[in-house]
Amino acid sequence: MSFVAWIVLGLVAGALAKLLLPGRDPGGLVVTTLIGVAGSFVGGWISSRFLHREVTAQFFDLATWASAIGGALVLLILYRLVFGNSRN
Repeated sequence: MSFVAWIVLGLVAGALAKLLLPGRDPGGLVVTTLIGVAGSFVGGWISSRFLHREVTAQFFDLATWASAIGGALVLLILYRLVFGNSRN
């Protein structure tokens, strides 16, 4: 996948992670995108390392999307634990 495709995948994965974990976060759209993109990479690494399921280079692969959303969920939970989950 191209770099732009990873950004789009990360944006959608971050938005879905926020949808699955509702609440107010200290970050906005930019932080959500960064968490989603980083989650895409983390999810792909976890998928290939521990689940022995390689993530393909195709944009519309279910395993790619599941690992990206799962990684974004993990990073969003960690982000909330470190920075809190409410804005002041």
